[in-house]
Amino acid sequence: MVSRFYSVLLFMALMLAPLTGQAQEANLEINTPAIANIKQSMQNRHTQLVQYYTSGAVGLTQDGMVTMRDANAVPLAQRQAVNTLVAAENQDRAALYREIARANNHPEWESKIRATFGQRWTNLARPGWWYQAGGAWKQK
Repeated sequence: MVSRFYSVLLFMALMLAPLTGQAQEANLEINTPAIANIKQSMQNRHTQLVQYYTSGAVGLTQDGMVTMRDANAVPLAQRQAVNTLVAAENQDRAALYREIARANNHPEWESKIRATFGQRWTNLARPGWWYQAGGAWKQK
């Protein structure tokens, strides 16, 4: 069920409102082998991260990434594992935004794509998950 939820979440993040400014023509649905691999990696990891989103330990940042928001919400023995998950997720997210920009033949759009995804991940977050807005943490 979590995997299906993540598939829907990722699909909706790709489909929502168009980019603003220069990147209005960006095809966020574009798929290449590299993008497909990144999406699969993110989907597999999501099953491990969802409990940390739910507990508030991990939150969504404005720039389309994730971060350890409250380390105290994770038992000390698990913190390194969660930090490793967060780092891997951010590596994939950065690669996804970069690959979407490249696949659109506009690598300069990466920052706008990243910002758009930041908004989309927040919009699609489950109730109770934490996200950044205007530099402050808020709970959905």
